[in-house]
Amino acid sequence: MSASIIMVIINPEFSSAPTESTRVTAVVDGASLVFEWDEDARIEVRALGREVVIEANAAGLGTLAGQLLALAGDGVPDGAHLHLENGNGVEEGSVDLVLERSDEE
Repeated sequence: MSASIIMVIINPEFSSAPTESTRVTAVVDGASLVFEWDEDARIEVRALGREVVIEANAAGLGTLAGQLLALAGDGVPDGAHLHLENGNGVEEGSVDLVLERSDEE
């Protein structure tokens, strides 16, 4: 597995979501990844025992879908991943969420 890590700081003040639409481009092992956050996105992640609940509004679901599609793109290396952390990409009080590509069976 590759050691590609994508750590994106959306809002350095750690508020729950970006105040306006945000677009971040990262180059990982030669692959260009574009991550976008809708200005109205709200994403909350909770761990409930053996379940993880991702609760989001329509803008948040669209944002997550776009991030997953970016990781699924052609040329994106195995192990590339994106960290969404408490108050930085997900709502304050959420557990951290890591979206990772794994092509190994």
